[in-house]
Amino acid sequence: MNVRLPLLLAAALSLHAAAELPFTQVPVEFAGQFSPGKSPLVFNDGTPVKNADDWSKRRAEILADWHSIMGAWPAVIEKPKIEVLEMKSRGEGISQQKVRVEIAPGQTGDGYLLLPSGRAPHPAVFVPYYDPETSAGLSEKPLRDFAWQLARRGFVTLSIGSPGGDARLPVLSTEAKCQPLSYLGYVSANMWQALASLPDVDSKRIGIVGHSYGGKWSLFGSCLFEKYACAVWSDPGIVFDETRGSINYQEPWYLGLDPSLTRKPGLVSAESPRTGAYKTLIEKGHNLQELHSLMAPRPFLVSGGAEDPPKRWAALNHSIAVNQLLGVKDRVAMTNREKHDPNEESNEQIYRFFEFWLKRSKEADE
Repeated sequence: MNVRLPLLLAAALSLHAAAELPFTQVPVEFAGQFSPGKSPLVFNDGTPVKNADDWSKRRAEILADWHSIMGAWPAVIEKPKIEVLEMKSRGEGISQQKVRVEIAPGQTGDGYLLLPSGRAPHPAVFVPYYDPETSAGLSEKPLRDFAWQLARRGFVTLSIGSPGGDARLPVLSTEAKCQPLSYLGYVSANMWQALASLPDVDSKRIGIVGHSYGGKWSLFGSCLFEKYACAVWSDPGIVFDETRGSINYQEPWYLGLDPSLTRKPGLVSAESPRTGAYKTLIEKGHNLQELHSLMAPRPFLVSGGAEDPPKRWAALNHSIAVNQLLGVKDRVAMTNREKHDPNEESNEQIYRFFEFWLKRSKEADE
């Protein structure tokens, strides 16, 4: 990966990031703390990463390790097919298209493409969730309509749901030989390609956001596919934490898929042991701070709730250290709320984040 900042991370914006995005500041009580597990800044042979060239090699090593354990992706689709099933106006100058998009070779998913008015090309955001209707503001679930709210702010948005329709029984392409959560990352890569192919979209300004299950999806999608310009992960559980029932990466629909053994859902125990890639990752000392670091120097925001409280800064400090090595700052942000559910304040912080990194940069260039 070229570690030079893309245009959207122009140096002029760096001067104002801390002031306008105060949630990049590490609380004093967590400054200098680092969560356990493999350090992103140490090669597998124990050699420290000393410079940007070293980081490029270490980044490739991390990717290789995780893909080796989780299973390889099929080739990313250069231009996924998008079939428009229905079109209508949603008001506020927003056009809604119900679409059927090629999410993987031989596999499609239905979703919604929201197109704002105004001068194109626009920034864009991919919004994965259990179902596309919720993200597009077509259901009664409150404060999860990220795609609709972002479209109202001038973003092209694409929403899709779980491959096959059931998050606990994901349907993977016959070409895929990877864990389900890695497969969601692969789908995200194809959805970036789909958005980038649209004439109304600026391919340099495409982000990704998801909540809970969608948060895990957006985490793996943005970290494993470097073309996303920035990302927001809403309370997915950004570390492996076996004390929390909702941080359930061990489940077979995430990283615990094992053809020889299906574990009983729930916390890890003698009766319900670790399985699949998750078991291997834990045994080899891996944790999610390695994936977070793959974002550098791209910005990301953790919209933390019950699963990602302030103590998660200890994990985020690893990514901050990588960014410092690359000579940048204010690329790692976290906000916190008490409950898992999004609220109006946390959502507004999400929208401000995207406006800053995907819209302000364009205005600065012009």
